[in-house]
Amino acid sequence: MLKETPRPDGSPEAAARVPFNRAYTAGRETAYMAAAVRSGSTAGDGPFTRRAAAHVAALTGAPRALLTTSCTHALELTALLLDLRPGDEVIMPAFTFTSTANAYVLRGAVPVFVDVRPDTLNIDERLIEDAVTERTRAIVVVHYAGVACEMDAVLDVAGRYGIPVVEDNAHGLGGSYRGRPLGSLGVLGAQSFHMTKNVQCGEGGALVINDERFAERAEILREKGTDRGRFFRGEVDKYHWQDTGSSYLLSDVLAAFLLAQLEAFTDIQAGRERVWAAYHERLAAWAAANGVRRPTVPEGAAHPAHLYYLLPPGRAGGDALIEHLSRHGVQAVSHYRPLHDAPAGVRYGRVAPGGCPVTERVAAGMVRLPLFAGMTEREVDRVVDAVVRHRARRPRRR
Repeated sequence: MLKETPRPDGSPEAAARVPFNRAYTAGRETAYMAAAVRSGSTAGDGPFTRRAAAHVAALTGAPRALLTTSCTHALELTALLLDLRPGDEVIMPAFTFTSTANAYVLRGAVPVFVDVRPDTLNIDERLIEDAVTERTRAIVVVHYAGVACEMDAVLDVAGRYGIPVVEDNAHGLGGSYRGRPLGSLGVLGAQSFHMTKNVQCGEGGALVINDERFAERAEILREKGTDRGRFFRGEVDKYHWQDTGSSYLLSDVLAAFLLAQLEAFTDIQAGRERVWAAYHERLAAWAAANGVRRPTVPEGAAHPAHLYYLLPPGRAGGDALIEHLSRHGVQAVSHYRPLHDAPAGVRYGRVAPGGCPVTERVAAGMVRLPLFAGMTEREVDRVVDAVVRHRARRPRRR
């Protein structure tokens, strides 16, 4: 039991703060990593890598998945596979992490920032077509919080213009859209296994390949531009430099850690879903009374409980709630700063017609609550109790 200490106002509070994230371990990570070390096969594409990659492919419904050192590197591989050239344009949401843009900027491509929907915070599919030009070479969607983008509409635009769709599915492993797993809807997808994700190995990612035309070249690009994979399979007697590429392979030691997590995926998800559902139910009345928006999950979208956010009214509402929670022993945080008006966004990208007003409002007020698989009922109670003590100030009408 946590030792209680009195707060200045006289109410009891646990000495330990509720952290925003606590990396979860399923139990077999250490044993698997030790086995990888004992095997002497600690580099990439060892036995644990193959087993973990098979799990990722199964969860995403993809024909093939290749483990990478990060989701960032998986996105960089998509830029290479699509043969992007300087001046090519890539449509993407303005509300996303820098890696979504950097992967394409590194190839000289221009990110075209599109605003997000006010309900799901995903790219607004109604604005995509107006952003298409003769230089558009890809559309990148980000399933924010693991809630699916409106993929039928996105794929319709992409199909009519012959533009490939890439899924940045860093939040969405285990989510689905109209019964189809997230990560299986674009020609290529990128997964994250960073410490903050549902399934993690500290740092790691995966390239998901849904179009077999990319499979052989992806393996070469990922292996320093060589056909080394074919050599290890005995298909050639020597391997050679075949293409551009880099060293994107995840160590088999980290793959061993990841495999333990993937094998426990159902239990991890159950823990996270319990916390998400508790927040959504227990904060409903408070949110309605205070004009605070909670996450929206459209019909046909199943999400993996990756994060839970609140959007208080007014641009200063988020900061006030974060400060209030901190005083009550709860670590809450904001999220992405808009890419379109960031220094690098202005330098390397352009904004789609209409600007990004929703992105700007959301980024100014976002509050993310603690959510992790091992979160205790007592920690959930503390977060909920702290939130409902706060009274959001509604902006004055002029």
